[in-house]
Parts: sequence; structure tokens; C-alpha cells
Amino acid sequence: MSERHLRIVGTDPPVRSRTKVAVIGSGNIGTDLMFKVLRLSDTLEMAAMVGIDPASDGLARAARLGVPTTARGTAGLIAMPHFDEIDIVFDATSASAHRANAAAMEPYGKRLIDLTPAAIGPFVVPAVNLDRHLDATDVNMVTCGGQATIPIVAAITRVTEVPYAEIVAAIASKSAGPGTRANIDEFTETTSQAIEAVGGATRGRAIIVLNPAEPPLIMRDTVLALIGDPNPETHVAVRSSIEMMVAEVAAYVPGYRLEQAVQITPLPDDGSMRTLSGDAIVTHQVSVFLEVEGAAHYLPAYAGNLDIMTSAALRVAERLAATTRATQTPESVS
Repeated sequence: MSERHLRIVGTDPPVRSRTKVAVIGSGNIGTDLMFKVLRLSDTLEMAAMVGIDPASDGLARAARLGVPTTARGTAGLIAMPHFDEIDIVFDATSASAHRANAAAMEPYGKRLIDLTPAAIGPFVVPAVNLDRHLDATDVNMVTCGGQATIPIVAAITRVTEVPYAEIVAAIASKSAGPGTRANIDEFTETTSQAIEAVGGATRGRAIIVLNPAEPPLIMRDTVLALIGDPNPETHVAVRSSIEMMVAEVAAYVPGYRLEQAVQITPLPDDGSMRTLSGDAIVTHQVSVFLEVEGAAHYLPAYAGNLDIMTSAALRVAERLAATTRATQTPESVS
């Protein structure tokens, strides 16, 4: 679908229930997010695209689509005449930039959705814990690997305890822009923390692999979890829980799928897993292999790592907007 087929801001009849949003960051993630808001959302309105490079493709595309733009960062956003009408701000910059952006936005009461590994606010994975954080002012979308794998860890922990979970996110090198490359350490630390805090594992570990293959491969994720329940009925329940979770995530990330059947294999009874599991007795390893194909709204289909972030952020924004509208009186909705 070409740009001219998108809904252009300002050409639709006024819709009182649509929530205005801004995107900070005119790179790949921010531009893809803008296209998703314009193309997919009936409840959000693109009110601003914010960057710092006047020559960026994201700002140029936004301008062609009638979206107000600024190349002066958050200062330019705050100076926009309609800034007070914007309720939600997406930050698709970097971990260090988000800390400054969050501080700049704080006096104005905006809801922030952070697509960087800054982790100032609570971790949110829509299929797992969004309902618990609908009142948060700054929510963190963890990482692309976290959005893909933490739902699987959570699906296992809702059936049985997981003393240890490890994820490996393999993405096409071409889909890793400067922001991703500059935040590799934050990626591993943030994802590991969220595997525990959101996924429910006692201990978590994350690894990212930048795959230089040509042609570029779509995102592939591996989840390895240790459990201590040898009961075959538990294993059936684990498989069922994972399959249901995959369907929940696929509802907002259509390219998200199992690459093969879930594997649950016995471990050797020699204590070799004690280093990973601590004092817990583990009997089986659950192995889950996933792939994420991008929707290609702006980025190539192989960039599923970016697509899952923007798709998850869109889902969060729509839920936050719906919650806000539900608490407003008809007279207060603009």
C-alpha cells in the first residue's frame, strides 16, 4: 500500500474519541510506528513526529503525510501550538535520550511509552501484564527479544515454577540500526531483568545475535526453560499454555509464530544444571523456537524485531487511550 492510501491527518471528519499521540525519534522504529498509527488505529491520531535530523526520511515522510513535524527534539515538540492536546508520547530514541526526554515531559503530564531499554517505568508486555500498569505514566516496552520471548516464559510459569530461563534473540544485522547497536548492553540487562520480573522465572539470562546472513533472515528466538515437574500432565499443560500465549501475541503481531512443536526433554540426573538453577531441583528442559516476520508497513519483512516492538507499543497506546476515555465525562472528551 502506498503512502497516498494512508489516512492523512486533518482530512477525516473530527472524531471526538481519537487520542492524539506524538512519536519522538524519526528513525526506523519511530517511522514504522507512525505508519502503524496511521494505517491500523481507529482510536489514535498522529499529532507530531519529532526528530533531531532535518534530513531524516522519517520526518520527510511524516511531512508528506500531513503529520506536524519538528527537528528540534523535545524542545520543538513542547513549542508546538497543539502540544497541550497530545496525551501519549512514544519514545523511539535511545536509553540515554529517553532519560532526558522523560525529564522534559514530566511537568506536562504526558503518558510515555518507552521503546528504549531505559526502563524508567515498569516493564510492559501486552499479552502478560498490561492490565496491571494502565495507570503508569511511563511504561517500558523492554526490548524486541523481550517482547518475543517473555510471553513464553510467562506461559510456562503460570503452569509450573521456572528456576531458570534463557532466551536467544537472533536478528538480521541489517535490521539493527545505530540505536540497537549502541544499546546492546542495555538490551541484555533489561531483557534478563524482565524475564524475571514479568516472565516469572527465578533467574533469567538474555543473549542477542546479529546475523549477517544474506539475504537477511527474519527474527528467530529461542526460549530454554528449566522446570522441576516430571509429571506428563504438567507437560501437556505447559504445551497448551504456550500455544495459547502464541495466539494471544499473534493477535497484535500477526507474524509471530512457533517455528516447530514445543519440546520438553528430560535432564540427566547428575546435578549438572545446579549452576543455573541454584538450589532448585530441575528435571526437564522446555525448548521453544519462535520466528517473527515483520508486517512490512515501513521496514522490510525480515525486520520482525522492530515490528514486534512497534506492534506491542501500538497495543499499549490503544489500551491506555481507551482507559483514559472510559474515565472521562462526555463533556471532557475533545
